[in-house]
Amino acid sequence: MKVLNNPFVVYGYKGSEYFCDRVKETEILRQALHNERNVMLSSPRRLGKTGLIHHVFEQIESQQEDVKCFYVDLMNTKTLGQLVEVFGKSVMGKLDTSPQMALRKATALFSTLRPTLKFDELTGMPEFSVSVVPGEEDYSLKKIFDYLSSSNKRCYVAFDEFQQVTSYPETTTEATLRSYIQFLPNVYFIFAGSQYHLMSDMFLSPKRPFYLAADTLTLKEIDLDEYLAFANRHFKAIGLEMQRADFEYLYQLVDGQTYYVQKILNKLYEWRLEAIDMEKVVQAVEELINLQGETFENYYMSMTENQAALLLAIARERVVKAPYAAAFLRKHVLPALSSVKMALKSLTDKQLIYKKQDGYIVYDRFFALWLRNRL
Repeated sequence: MKVLNNPFVVYGYKGSEYFCDRVKETEILRQALHNERNVMLSSPRRLGKTGLIHHVFEQIESQQEDVKCFYVDLMNTKTLGQLVEVFGKSVMGKLDTSPQMALRKATALFSTLRPTLKFDELTGMPEFSVSVVPGEEDYSLKKIFDYLSSSNKRCYVAFDEFQQVTSYPETTTEATLRSYIQFLPNVYFIFAGSQYHLMSDMFLSPKRPFYLAADTLTLKEIDLDEYLAFANRHFKAIGLEMQRADFEYLYQLVDGQTYYVQKILNKLYEWRLEAIDMEKVVQAVEELINLQGETFENYYMSMTENQAALLLAIARERVVKAPYAAAFLRKHVLPALSSVKMALKSLTDKQLIYKKQDGYIVYDRFFALWLRNRL
């Protein structure tokens, strides 16, 4: 495994050495897939959901030769056709022994996907690209599932940001996917999403096609002491150790959200300090917030007066369980209830705020700190 210049990974998955904890969640996902159960995995963005999926898949593929894992990111898809193209590119050729065989099979199987094969100029590895014949989206999707089910391997597929399918103009997408998925003999799924209310509606409402089609797993923050042990294991490599009180301050400041904890630890590691204390933590946070200060300022100035007032009120409270409560409106001198409802919907749609199980929060923890400190 390649040694990283900085062990506190902020983007992507770099291997188990740099992956913190999630032992229980890893085992839950592994056991569910092994025992032919699908899983609905939900968590806010930047809590480590995608990294967990890659961690589980790496472990499975390294230990089980008869299993093939596929990660499909639906974040930027807006139609069923785009889902099919992303899905097809992710799986095409991955179950074949050579690029030539893959192309022959793909051409025969995926005539409606217009498959093309090229080789990466730097790595020499084969890469497929696909485009869907208009009007053939459903049929093309079925052929991809047929390709997986015809393999002699078990296949595990993770659809990340799965709630995107609820916004497609093709209103039958959920029913179409469910009708194909339920009869696959060797393919099992992780349906991951960052908008809990949409994901729970999809899988827990009796009126929806995916009702009870998967186990449910909601990702929580990594345990503080587990995280501290992980941090100190890497800090000790450069002769440092972080005290619990200082780490607890860091952890609580960003509500234990993995991405922000990693960003701060990454900055502290970069500085190669003689010692880490609370003052250094504060300096690291300030530097990271200042780097985005202009962006935050533009976000804030682009809002209506009502949206800005509500966002600031939520940032000050940190978590707001009842945004329409009279006490909350009076405390922060917010406008009429109808205006607050409109502002809340707009901020939620823009993903500037997020509804957790215990209330509304400002999605970006650094933005929330900027709002509290600057305004």
